Amino acid sequence: MSKVVNLATNKSATAEIKLQLRFFASLREQLGCAEQSVILPPEITSVGQVRAWLMERGGVWADSLAAGRQVRMAYQQVMCDESEQLNLSDANQEVAFFPPVTGG
Repeated sequence: MSKVVNLATNKSATAEIKLQLRFFASLREQLGCAEQSVILPPEITSVGQVRAWLMERGGVWADSLAAGRQVRMAYQQVMCDESEQLNLSDANQEVAFFPPVTGG
């Protein structure tokens, strides 16, 4: 079972806007985790704001998710850009981050 952590207060929390974060490929390796459950601060309303909020952790988070880095995002398992708005009435949501993928 995953522990839900409120990163705004660094304490365990009950439900508000719960977000399941998923990290794939090289991002998973750089960040050292495949997924996390977090409680979002109320001011976070878009996928781009989630990315910026994660960068505020500093260190490898800031480096791996930096604005100049090519990072793809998905919301509710659908590719999106930073402007995608979160459904604030849905208590359970998913945002995924992954590097660009090339085929051959």
